[in-house]
Amino acid sequence: MPQLAARLRSILDAEYPRFSDAEIARRRKAVAEIMAANQLDHCVIYGASWTGSAVQWLTRWPVTTEAAVVFTPGKRDRIFIHYFNHLPLARRLASEADIEWGGESTLGNVVKELESRGAKPGRVGVVGPLGFEGHAILSRALGPIAALGRDYVRLRKVKSSEELDWFRIGAWMSDCGMAALRDHARPGVTERQLANEIERAYVGEGGSTVIHFIGSTPMANPSVPAPVQFASSRKIEKGDVVFSEISANFFEHSGQVLRSYTVGEEPNQLYRDLHAAADICYDAVLKVLRAGAKARDVLEATRCVEEAGFLTVDDVLHGYGGGYFPPVIGSTTRANPYNPDEEFVAGQLVVVQPNVVTRDHKAGVQTGEMVLITETGVERMHQLERGFMRVG
Repeated sequence: MPQLAARLRSILDAEYPRFSDAEIARRRKAVAEIMAANQLDHCVIYGASWTGSAVQWLTRWPVTTEAAVVFTPGKRDRIFIHYFNHLPLARRLASEADIEWGGESTLGNVVKELESRGAKPGRVGVVGPLGFEGHAILSRALGPIAALGRDYVRLRKVKSSEELDWFRIGAWMSDCGMAALRDHARPGVTERQLANEIERAYVGEGGSTVIHFIGSTPMANPSVPAPVQFASSRKIEKGDVVFSEISANFFEHSGQVLRSYTVGEEPNQLYRDLHAAADICYDAVLKVLRAGAKARDVLEATRCVEEAGFLTVDDVLHGYGGGYFPPVIGSTTRANPYNPDEEFVAGQLVVVQPNVVTRDHKAGVQTGEMVLITETGVERMHQLERGFMRVG
Protein backbone atom coordinates (compact mmCIF):
# COMPACT_ATOMS: atom_id res chain seq x y z
CA MET A 1 0.00 0.00 0.00
CA PRO A 2 1.17 3.61 -0.53
CA GLN A 3 3.08 5.12 2.38
CA LEU A 4 2.42 8.44 4.11
CA ALA A 5 5.35 10.71 5.02
CA ALA A 6 5.95 11.18 8.75
CA ARG A 7 5.36 14.93 8.43
CA LEU A 8 1.88 14.25 7.02
CA ARG A 9 1.20 11.45 9.48
CA SER A 10 1.49 13.95 12.34
CA ILE A 11 -1.39 15.93 10.78
CA LEU A 12 -3.46 12.82 10.20
CA ASP A 13 -2.97 11.50 13.73
CA ALA A 14 -4.15 14.69 15.45
CA GLU A 15 -7.41 14.16 17.31
CA TYR A 16 -8.94 16.81 15.06
CA PRO A 17 -6.47 18.42 12.64
CA ARG A 18 -6.47 22.20 12.44
CA PHE A 19 -4.96 24.73 10.10
CA SER A 20 -2.74 27.29 11.77
CA ASP A 21 -4.12 30.61 13.01
CA ALA A 22 -1.93 32.37 10.45
CA GLU A 23 -3.45 30.33 7.61
CA ILE A 24 -7.01 31.08 8.74
CA ALA A 25 -6.15 34.77 9.08
CA ARG A 26 -4.79 34.78 5.52
CA ARG A 27 -8.06 33.37 4.19
CA ARG A 28 -10.25 35.76 6.14
CA LYS A 29 -8.21 38.70 4.90
CA ALA A 30 -8.66 37.49 1.31
CA VAL A 31 -12.44 37.27 1.72
CA ALA A 32 -12.55 40.73 3.31
CA GLU A 33 -10.66 42.09 0.29
CA ILE A 34 -13.10 40.69 -2.27
CA MET A 35 -15.97 42.06 -0.17
CA ALA A 36 -14.38 45.53 -0.17
CA ALA A 37 -13.86 45.32 -3.93
CA ASN A 38 -17.60 44.62 -4.29
CA GLN A 39 -18.57 47.34 -1.77
CA LEU A 40 -20.01 44.83 0.71
CA ASP A 41 -20.06 45.00 4.49
CA HIS A 42 -21.20 41.46 5.31
CA CYS A 43 -21.07 38.02 3.72
CA VAL A 44 -23.11 34.87 4.30
CA ILE A 45 -21.00 31.74 3.85
CA TYR A 46 -23.39 28.84 3.27
CA GLY A 47 -23.21 25.06 3.10
CA ALA A 48 -25.71 22.20 3.21
CA SER A 49 -25.93 18.43 2.79
CA TRP A 50 -22.23 17.95 3.51
CA THR A 51 -21.12 20.44 0.84
CA GLY A 52 -19.96 24.03 1.01
CA SER A 53 -16.18 24.15 1.17
CA ALA A 54 -16.03 27.85 2.06
CA VAL A 55 -17.51 27.21 5.52
CA GLN A 56 -14.66 24.95 6.56
CA TRP A 57 -12.11 27.04 4.70
CA LEU A 58 -12.95 30.05 6.88
CA THR A 59 -14.08 28.51 10.17
CA ARG A 60 -12.68 24.95 10.43
CA TRP A 61 -16.21 23.48 10.60
CA PRO A 62 -16.94 20.77 7.99
CA VAL A 63 -20.54 21.27 6.92
CA THR A 64 -23.02 18.58 7.93
CA THR A 65 -26.76 19.13 7.35
CA GLU A 66 -26.68 22.93 7.16
CA ALA A 67 -24.39 25.75 8.21
CA ALA A 68 -24.59 29.49 7.56
CA VAL A 69 -21.79 31.80 8.64
CA VAL A 70 -22.36 35.52 9.13
CA PHE A 71 -18.98 37.02 8.27
CA THR A 72 -18.26 40.69 8.99
CA PRO A 73 -14.63 41.84 8.75
CA GLY A 74 -13.36 42.82 12.17
CA LYS A 75 -16.15 41.01 14.03
CA ARG A 76 -16.50 37.54 15.47
CA ASP A 77 -18.34 35.11 13.19
CA ARG A 78 -21.70 33.69 14.11
CA ILE A 79 -22.57 30.27 12.64
CA PHE A 80 -26.10 28.85 12.59
CA ILE A 81 -26.16 25.06 12.38
CA HIS A 82 -28.61 22.19 12.07
CA TYR A 83 -29.00 19.78 13.81
CA PHE A 84 -28.96 20.70 17.50
CA ASN A 85 -26.82 17.67 18.37
CA HIS A 86 -24.11 18.91 15.97
CA LEU A 87 -23.49 22.02 18.09
CA PRO A 88 -21.03 20.55 20.64
CA LEU A 89 -18.55 19.39 18.01
CA ALA A 90 -18.99 22.57 15.97
CA ARG A 91 -18.14 24.65 19.03
CA ARG A 92 -15.07 22.54 19.54
CA LEU A 93 -13.78 22.77 15.96
CA ALA A 94 -14.88 26.31 15.03
CA SER A 95 -13.77 27.67 18.39
CA GLU A 96 -13.22 31.24 17.15
CA ALA A 97 -16.91 31.64 16.21
CA ASP A 98 -20.18 31.86 18.13
CA ILE A 99 -22.19 28.74 17.28
CA GLU A 100 -26.00 28.82 17.42
CA TRP A 101 -28.78 26.43 16.51
CA GLY A 102 -30.51 27.30 13.26
CA GLY A 103 -33.92 26.76 14.82
CA GLU A 104 -36.99 26.79 12.61
CA SER A 105 -35.21 28.80 9.91
CA THR A 106 -31.44 29.02 9.61
CA LEU A 107 -31.66 31.86 7.08
CA GLY A 108 -34.29 33.62 9.18
CA ASN A 109 -31.80 33.69 12.03
CA VAL A 110 -29.09 34.88 9.63
CA VAL A 111 -31.31 37.84 8.69
CA LYS A 112 -31.82 38.72 12.35
CA GLU A 113 -28.07 38.58 12.93
CA LEU A 114 -27.35 40.76 9.91
CA GLU A 115 -29.94 43.30 11.04
CA SER A 116 -28.37 43.37 14.50
CA ARG A 117 -25.08 44.20 12.79
CA GLY A 118 -26.67 47.11 10.95
CA ALA A 119 -26.63 45.50 7.50
CA LYS A 120 -27.85 47.83 4.76
CA PRO A 121 -29.69 46.86 1.56
CA GLY A 122 -27.35 45.92 -1.26
CA ARG A 123 -24.34 45.50 1.04
CA VAL A 124 -24.51 41.72 1.66
CA GLY A 125 -22.86 38.97 -0.38
CA VAL A 126 -23.15 35.19 -0.44
CA VAL A 127 -20.72 32.34 -1.03
CA GLY A 128 -21.98 28.77 -1.25
CA PRO A 129 -24.88 26.67 -2.57
CA LEU A 130 -27.71 28.85 -1.28
CA GLY A 131 -31.03 27.70 -2.76
CA PHE A 132 -33.98 29.67 -4.11
CA GLU A 133 -35.80 29.81 -0.78
CA GLY A 134 -32.75 30.99 1.14
CA HIS A 135 -32.00 33.66 -1.43
CA ALA A 136 -35.59 34.85 -1.24
CA ILE A 137 -35.40 35.20 2.55
CA LEU A 138 -32.21 37.25 2.35
CA SER A 139 -33.26 39.44 -0.57
CA ARG A 140 -36.68 40.25 0.91
CA ALA A 141 -35.00 41.61 4.02
CA LEU A 142 -31.79 43.05 2.59
CA GLY A 143 -32.37 43.86 -1.06
CA PRO A 144 -30.14 42.58 -3.89
CA ILE A 145 -27.64 39.96 -2.72
CA ALA A 146 -24.21 39.87 -4.38
CA ALA A 147 -22.99 36.46 -5.57
CA LEU A 148 -19.32 36.05 -4.65
CA GLY A 149 -18.93 32.46 -5.83
CA ARG A 150 -16.65 33.31 -8.75
CA ASP A 151 -14.48 35.49 -6.52
CA TYR A 152 -14.25 32.65 -4.01
CA VAL A 153 -13.17 30.21 -6.75
CA ARG A 154 -10.36 32.61 -7.68
CA LEU A 155 -9.25 32.66 -4.05
CA ARG A 156 -9.07 28.87 -4.01
CA LYS A 157 -7.14 28.58 -7.27
CA VAL A 158 -3.69 28.84 -5.66
CA LYS A 159 -3.12 26.61 -2.67
CA SER A 160 -0.97 27.50 0.34
CA SER A 161 1.72 25.13 1.56
CA GLU A 162 -0.53 24.07 4.45
CA GLU A 163 -3.41 23.31 2.10
CA LEU A 164 -1.16 21.26 -0.16
CA ASP A 165 -0.16 19.05 2.76
CA TRP A 166 -3.82 18.26 3.45
CA PHE A 167 -4.39 17.55 -0.24
CA ARG A 168 -1.39 15.20 -0.19
CA ILE A 169 -3.13 13.25 2.56
CA GLY A 170 -6.31 13.13 0.45
CA ALA A 171 -4.23 11.93 -2.50
CA TRP A 172 -2.67 9.21 -0.35
CA MET A 173 -6.09 8.06 0.82
CA SER A 174 -7.29 7.96 -2.78
CA ASP A 175 -4.23 5.91 -3.74
CA CYS A 176 -4.99 3.48 -0.91
CA GLY A 177 -8.50 3.07 -2.27
CA MET A 178 -7.26 2.36 -5.78
CA ALA A 179 -4.64 -0.06 -4.46
CA ALA A 180 -7.42 -1.93 -2.65
CA LEU A 181 -9.39 -2.21 -5.90
CA ARG A 182 -6.27 -3.43 -7.69
CA ASP A 183 -5.56 -6.05 -5.03
CA HIS A 184 -9.14 -7.36 -4.78
CA ALA A 185 -10.25 -7.30 -8.42
CA ARG A 186 -10.53 -10.99 -9.29
CA PRO A 187 -13.12 -13.34 -10.77
CA GLY A 188 -16.20 -13.76 -8.59
CA VAL A 189 -15.94 -10.43 -6.76
CA THR A 190 -18.78 -8.01 -7.41
CA GLU A 191 -18.43 -4.32 -8.16
CA ARG A 192 -20.20 -3.62 -4.86
CA GLN A 193 -17.64 -5.69 -2.99
CA LEU A 194 -14.87 -3.72 -4.68
CA ALA A 195 -16.52 -0.50 -3.52
CA ASN A 196 -16.50 -1.85 0.02
CA GLU A 197 -12.80 -2.71 -0.20
CA ILE A 198 -12.03 0.76 -1.53
CA GLU A 199 -13.70 2.45 1.43
CA ARG A 200 -12.10 0.11 3.96
CA ALA A 201 -8.71 1.34 2.75
CA TYR A 202 -9.18 4.90 4.02
CA VAL A 203 -12.20 5.15 6.33
CA GLY A 204 -10.15 3.69 9.17
CA GLU A 205 -7.64 6.50 8.66
CA GLY A 206 -10.31 9.18 9.03
CA GLY A 207 -11.09 9.55 5.33
CA SER A 208 -14.47 9.77 3.66
CA THR A 209 -15.74 9.13 0.17
CA VAL A 210 -16.16 11.77 -2.51
CA ILE A 211 -16.52 9.27 -5.36
CA HIS A 212 -15.54 5.75 -6.26
CA PHE A 213 -16.83 5.16 -9.77
CA ILE A 214 -16.25 1.59 -10.96
CA GLY A 215 -16.76 -0.07 -14.33
CA SER A 216 -16.20 -3.62 -15.54
CA THR A 217 -16.83 -5.29 -18.88
CA PRO A 218 -15.45 -8.21 -20.95
CA MET A 219 -12.60 -7.13 -23.21
CA ALA A 220 -13.87 -9.55 -25.86
CA ASN A 221 -17.37 -8.04 -25.93
CA PRO A 222 -17.28 -4.66 -24.18
CA SER A 223 -20.32 -2.56 -23.38
CA VAL A 224 -19.11 -0.17 -20.64
CA PRO A 225 -16.87 2.68 -21.86
CA ALA A 226 -16.17 4.39 -18.53
CA PRO A 227 -16.54 3.91 -14.77
CA VAL A 228 -20.15 4.31 -13.67
CA GLN A 229 -21.49 6.30 -10.76
CA PHE A 230 -23.24 3.44 -8.92
CA ALA A 231 -21.58 0.06 -8.41
CA SER A 232 -23.60 -2.88 -9.72
CA SER A 233 -24.00 -6.45 -8.50
CA ARG A 234 -22.12 -7.73 -11.55
CA LYS A 235 -19.38 -10.25 -10.78
CA ILE A 236 -15.94 -9.71 -12.20
CA GLU A 237 -14.90 -12.34 -14.75
CA LYS A 238 -11.60 -13.49 -16.17
CA GLY A 239 -10.89 -11.42 -19.27
CA ASP A 240 -12.59 -8.30 -17.92
CA VAL A 241 -11.26 -4.79 -17.89
CA VAL A 242 -11.91 -3.02 -14.58
CA PHE A 243 -11.46 0.73 -14.31
CA SER A 244 -12.14 3.25 -11.60
CA GLU A 245 -12.05 6.91 -10.62
CA ILE A 246 -11.50 7.44 -6.89
CA SER A 247 -11.48 10.54 -4.70
CA ALA A 248 -11.12 10.10 -0.96
CA ASN A 249 -11.54 13.08 1.34
CA PHE A 250 -9.45 14.28 4.24
CA PHE A 251 -11.71 16.96 5.74
CA GLU A 252 -12.72 18.26 2.29
CA HIS A 253 -9.20 17.89 0.88
CA SER A 254 -9.30 15.07 -1.63
CA GLY A 255 -7.14 13.53 -4.28
CA GLN A 256 -8.32 12.04 -7.54
CA VAL A 257 -6.77 9.00 -9.17
CA LEU A 258 -7.90 7.02 -12.24
CA ARG A 259 -6.62 3.62 -13.35
CA SER A 260 -7.54 0.68 -15.59
CA TYR A 261 -6.71 -3.00 -15.01
CA THR A 262 -7.27 -6.30 -16.80
CA VAL A 263 -8.32 -9.38 -14.84
CA GLY A 264 -6.57 -12.71 -15.36
CA GLU A 265 -5.49 -11.96 -18.93
CA GLU A 266 -3.23 -9.52 -20.71
CA PRO A 267 -4.94 -6.65 -22.56
CA ASN A 268 -6.17 -7.54 -26.03
CA GLN A 269 -5.13 -5.42 -29.01
CA LEU A 270 -8.08 -3.03 -28.76
CA TYR A 271 -7.43 -2.25 -25.12
CA ARG A 272 -3.69 -1.95 -25.67
CA ASP A 273 -4.42 0.65 -28.35
CA LEU A 274 -6.92 2.49 -26.14
CA HIS A 275 -4.53 2.70 -23.20
CA ALA A 276 -1.60 3.65 -25.41
CA ALA A 277 -3.64 6.60 -26.70
CA ALA A 278 -4.54 7.57 -23.12
CA ASP A 279 -0.88 7.43 -22.04
CA ILE A 280 0.23 9.50 -25.03
CA CYS A 281 -2.43 12.09 -24.24
CA TYR A 282 -1.53 12.18 -20.55
CA ASP A 283 2.16 12.71 -21.33
CA ALA A 284 1.36 15.34 -23.97
CA VAL A 285 -0.75 17.34 -21.51
CA LEU A 286 1.88 17.13 -18.78
CA LYS A 287 4.51 18.27 -21.26
CA VAL A 288 2.74 21.61 -21.79
CA LEU A 289 1.53 22.18 -18.22
CA ARG A 290 3.44 24.81 -16.25
CA ALA A 291 2.87 28.28 -14.88
CA GLY A 292 2.02 30.54 -17.81
CA ALA A 293 0.71 27.80 -20.08
CA LYS A 294 -2.74 28.48 -21.50
CA ALA A 295 -5.85 26.36 -21.60
CA ARG A 296 -5.66 26.29 -25.40
CA ASP A 297 -2.25 24.57 -25.11
CA VAL A 298 -3.85 21.70 -23.20
CA LEU A 299 -6.69 21.42 -25.68
CA GLU A 300 -4.24 21.15 -28.54
CA ALA A 301 -2.37 18.41 -26.67
CA THR A 302 -5.54 16.28 -26.58
CA ARG A 303 -5.70 16.14 -30.39
CA CYS A 304 -3.62 12.94 -30.35
CA VAL A 305 -6.62 10.94 -29.07
CA GLU A 306 -8.73 11.64 -32.13
CA GLU A 307 -5.73 11.23 -34.40
CA ALA A 308 -5.48 7.68 -33.01
CA GLY A 309 -9.09 7.05 -34.05
CA PHE A 310 -10.71 7.39 -30.63
CA LEU A 311 -12.78 9.89 -28.63
CA THR A 312 -12.95 11.09 -25.04
CA VAL A 313 -16.04 10.66 -22.87
CA ASP A 314 -15.09 12.90 -19.93
CA ASP A 315 -13.09 16.04 -19.30
CA VAL A 316 -9.40 15.52 -20.02
CA LEU A 317 -8.42 18.20 -17.50
CA HIS A 318 -10.19 20.19 -14.81
CA GLY A 319 -9.16 22.39 -11.93
CA TYR A 320 -9.44 20.83 -8.49
CA GLY A 321 -8.97 21.26 -4.78
CA GLY A 322 -12.00 22.61 -2.91
CA GLY A 323 -14.30 22.20 -5.89
CA TYR A 324 -14.49 21.33 -9.57
CA PHE A 325 -12.76 24.40 -10.91
CA PRO A 326 -11.97 25.91 -14.30
CA PRO A 327 -10.54 25.38 -16.76
CA VAL A 328 -12.65 22.36 -17.77
CA ILE A 329 -11.17 20.97 -20.97
CA GLY A 330 -12.61 18.14 -23.03
CA SER A 331 -11.37 17.59 -26.58
CA THR A 332 -11.17 19.39 -29.89
CA THR A 333 -14.54 18.04 -31.09
CA ARG A 334 -16.73 18.97 -28.13
CA ALA A 335 -17.76 22.23 -26.55
CA ASN A 336 -15.25 23.48 -23.99
CA PRO A 337 -16.69 25.90 -21.40
CA TYR A 338 -13.51 27.77 -20.61
CA ASN A 339 -11.49 30.82 -21.57
CA PRO A 340 -8.85 29.53 -24.00
CA ASP A 341 -6.45 32.26 -22.86
CA GLU A 342 -6.76 31.38 -19.17
CA GLU A 343 -3.29 30.80 -17.78
CA PHE A 344 -2.21 28.15 -15.33
CA VAL A 345 -0.41 29.41 -12.23
CA ALA A 346 2.05 27.92 -9.80
CA GLY A 347 0.28 26.41 -6.79
CA GLN A 348 -2.80 25.37 -8.79
CA LEU A 349 -4.12 21.79 -8.60
CA VAL A 350 -5.57 20.12 -11.69
CA VAL A 351 -6.67 16.60 -12.57
CA VAL A 352 -5.37 15.20 -15.85
CA GLN A 353 -7.56 12.22 -16.80
CA PRO A 354 -7.59 10.99 -20.41
CA ASN A 355 -10.74 8.88 -20.78
CA VAL A 356 -10.30 7.29 -24.16
CA VAL A 357 -13.20 5.42 -25.77
CA THR A 358 -14.04 3.83 -29.09
CA ARG A 359 -16.23 5.80 -31.46
CA ASP A 360 -19.17 3.49 -30.75
CA HIS A 361 -18.74 4.14 -26.98
CA LYS A 362 -18.59 0.43 -26.16
CA ALA A 363 -15.00 0.16 -24.95
CA GLY A 364 -12.79 2.57 -23.03
CA VAL A 365 -10.07 3.14 -20.46
CA GLN A 366 -9.16 5.82 -17.96
CA THR A 367 -5.87 6.89 -16.47
CA GLY A 368 -4.52 9.95 -14.69
CA GLU A 369 -4.42 11.81 -11.39
CA MET A 370 -4.25 15.15 -9.62
CA VAL A 371 -1.05 17.13 -10.12
CA LEU A 372 0.35 20.43 -8.85
CA ILE A 373 1.32 23.16 -11.32
CA THR A 374 4.82 24.57 -10.73
CA GLU A 375 6.87 27.27 -12.43
CA THR A 376 8.62 24.67 -14.60
CA GLY A 377 6.08 21.86 -14.97
CA VAL A 378 4.07 19.69 -12.60
CA GLU A 379 4.61 17.84 -9.34
CA ARG A 380 2.91 14.52 -8.66
CA MET A 381 0.57 14.51 -5.69
CA HIS A 382 -0.09 10.76 -5.94
CA GLN A 383 2.19 7.77 -5.43
CA LEU A 384 0.34 4.92 -7.14
CA GLU A 385 2.20 3.45 -10.08
CA ARG A 386 0.94 4.24 -13.55
CA GLY A 387 0.39 1.73 -16.33
CA PHE A 388 -2.10 -0.83 -17.61
CA MET A 389 -1.66 -3.77 -15.24
CA ARG A 390 -2.94 -7.34 -15.22
CA VAL A 391 -4.44 -8.29 -11.84
CA GLY A 392 -6.48 -11.08 -10.29
